[in-house]
Amino acid sequence: MTACAPPLAVEELDFSYGRDDFALEDVTFSLPAGSFTALLGPNGAGKTTLMALLTRLFAPARGRIAIAGHDLRREPLRALAEIGVVFQQPTVDLDLSVEQNLRYAAALQGLPRRVARARIEAELARVGALERRRDPVRKLSGGYRRRVEIARALLHRPQLLVLDEPSVGLDIASREAVVARVHELGRTDGIAVLWATHLIDEIWPEDRVVVLHGGRVRASGRVAEVMAAAGAASLGAAFQTLTRAAA
Repeated sequence: MTACAPPLAVEELDFSYGRDDFALEDVTFSLPAGSFTALLGPNGAGKTTLMALLTRLFAPARGRIAIAGHDLRREPLRALAEIGVVFQQPTVDLDLSVEQNLRYAAALQGLPRRVARARIEAELARVGALERRRDPVRKLSGGYRRRVEIARALLHRPQLLVLDEPSVGLDIASREAVVARVHELGRTDGIAVLWATHLIDEIWPEDRVVVLHGGRVRASGRVAEVMAAAGAASLGAAFQTLTRAAA
């Protein structure tokens, strides 16, 4: 990471799918190291569009994205080397084992075999899936598949982990387990997490929040700060106030 640079800095970001239809407008926020930040917004708020910009699937019309101090437009390889991604739609190969999926990912990252073996074991242990390493992914529950995807995203030791609504389709127990595992990353490794969601109960009191609605940031900061800014007694009430006022 560039000295003193945050894991993610988004500045005055605009993106449009058409000439006059802005999906994102003047989006600005940053993530400190070791933080869990929820990108909170209803369906259609622009969360998935922002994720596509962060992973360079799209290019912004205006603004800047820097990952660990590396400008995504000017230094794409260095920037993308510092990010791990878990997409909303599963991307693991169902016919391969857990370990085979991770070995393939490690090879794409250029990790030596000895290093890859050690990291695969460490990351699977961290997400609580080491005992399933030889199981075909097809036999895993949705919650375990998500754990495998998170482990895969961490193999190259990124500074930033972004997850686009990773709990979609999971049962309550699996969702709670995945949320808890990801929260641990900041405390143990100092990784900054950006977790896109529309579910208030996935956000813990000590987390940071970016409220996105209509393509704009309506509030950002720690949970208590967002509540205070909205004059609300709970995050759920703050979210309703902020999104209703912006409608």
